Amino acid sequence: MKILATNIGERKEIDWKGKKVTTGIFKYPTNQPIYLNVEEVKGDSICDREHHGGIDQAVYAYSVKHYDYFKELYPDLKWEYGIFGENLTLDDIEETKVHVGDTYKVGEVILEVTKPRYPCMKLGVRFNDMKIVKQFWNTTKSGVYFKVLKTGEVKKGDLFELIQTDTTKPTIADIYLQKKKSKFS
Repeated sequence: MKILATNIGERKEIDWKGKKVTTGIFKYPTNQPIYLNVEEVKGDSICDREHHGGIDQAVYAYSVKHYDYFKELYPDLKWEYGIFGENLTLDDIEETKVHVGDTYKVGEVILEVTKPRYPCMKLGVRFNDMKIVKQFWNTTKSGVYFKVLKTGEVKKGDLFELIQTDTTKPTIADIYLQKKKSKFS
């Protein structure tokens, strides 16, 4: 796996159908390395600390391969890296093959896979269409949250080197589907 883009966003307040919404989901690529800290990406705005950031959700990564699926559903959208609110856009991360606890070395940083990302209404705000939330739920293209075991900078082009895996642990897709089943049953 390789980083195609490092993305950060500022706190943004928007009017969504007459309601004021504060969000950090509008992330855009940066040309500078980004610093992955223990609970967040330095310089990236997190507006909902209950569901984003923190030790187990410090960094969010998403596969560019998943973009193609959603581009078919939203061909008129302006597609840019970071559109899913990810800090790291990767060339390929497959939720059905990544296990909770998998550990990667990325440059000087060490990251551990923790959980999938569950969609919320702010993804709908970003896409300007709430249908994306259900469409996102109906896939296993959730992206992956990481815990930062060793802090430091990462940049576009850095490679993910798998240093530890335990295939007896559930995959990110397994966890995602369990949550979906409990949420919608």
